Amino acid sequence: MRITQSEPYVSAAMRHVHNAQANGGGNWPEALDPVLEPSLIDDAVDEIRRWPGYRPTPLIALKGLSDELGVAGVWYKDEATRFGLGSFKALGGAYAVLCLLRQILTSKLGKSVGTEAIRSGEYRTETREVTVATATDGNHGRSVAWGAQQFGCRCMIYIHAEVSAVRKQAMEAYGATVVRVNGNYDESVRQAAADAAERGWHVVSDTSYPGYTELPQRVMAGYGLMVDEVLDQLPPDQLPTHVFIQGGVGGLAAAVCARFWQRLGDHRPRTVIAEPDQADCLYRSALHQKPVAVHITEESIMAGLSCGEVSQLAWNVLHHGANDFITIEDSLIGPTMRALAEGLGGAAPIVGGESGVAGLAALIAVGADPSLAAALGLDSGSRILLLGTEGATDPEIYRDLVGRAAETVLG
Repeated sequence: MRITQSEPYVSAAMRHVHNAQANGGGNWPEALDPVLEPSLIDDAVDEIRRWPGYRPTPLIALKGLSDELGVAGVWYKDEATRFGLGSFKALGGAYAVLCLLRQILTSKLGKSVGTEAIRSGEYRTETREVTVATATDGNHGRSVAWGAQQFGCRCMIYIHAEVSAVRKQAMEAYGATVVRVNGNYDESVRQAAADAAERGWHVVSDTSYPGYTELPQRVMAGYGLMVDEVLDQLPPDQLPTHVFIQGGVGGLAAAVCARFWQRLGDHRPRTVIAEPDQADCLYRSALHQKPVAVHITEESIMAGLSCGEVSQLAWNVLHHGANDFITIEDSLIGPTMRALAEGLGGAAPIVGGESGVAGLAALIAVGADPSLAAALGLDSGSRILLLGTEGATDPEIYRDLVGRAAETVLG
């Protein structure tokens, strides 16, 4: 494999661990149904496709990049337009808010309450009495805040010290009250949970922990829609052999891994997870074959992936289903964003945010390392799916890293 990008990737220090515990083949195991059974994703897909403004996000062939890498194909799923929120997170947090409200109203009113009735505003008097709360680096909180606004409940968002003012303002624009916590993301998760328990709020988190799994399941189920869209968008003979996907707490990666496994069985793609080297909880968990927490002392530029504690639900899937875990340096992100903006491999310009391009950055770096490419099973027959999970969700950071505003890139 070869790579001819103008900016260097070969100097990046990457670490890789192959997960020998990953199930090498076969259908989705029933033993994992309690984690994320297929019907949960089926329900989410059916519901979200009914929302006003729903449309599948583009799947873009990066033909020039695939030629440079010497592979059969590279596709980039561009989530920057998802429901106007700028990221895939629109699929998870908002859907979980809706599921929570349905559960609360059904219990309170003693009758089955449908999601369509909630969406229509029929129960606004009741939903206004409900407060949802979450911790976030930005995108999940924006989805929860948007969902709360759409479905008529109140919203409290907790952010850590390094979350930008622009991301804070974006959540406030959807009516949320935003509280900044001293410390890192994991400390904001704990503060949100403690305050919610004290004040009778309902936590809608994208990470699970002991005693809290149901709503993170719904968040992950919403993410599964992206896989269904990809399978609709690709011909049967062009299905991916590999998916390079961002890490974080693991919810996205687990949802994507699980849905491909459920839909394709033996033919599911090899799952390769990329995460920042200073927030490598998934890599370390794979290395030690158990969840390992990382205390983050320096936040990654990949803000949405700067997480130190693995979601237990996600780990249950990834331990059995994810094949490879790699870490990448922050220094790769700016060049990758610029390459997309300039038309990577001859493609039209794409706006990719700093967390959303991690999988692409990892792929390009792997392409410059023949031994690692071979270890990941990449060859001339490989077809690689990338999930571009966010656009310019912080316009100021995007402009600083790319040198142009997102609007200029697309214009």
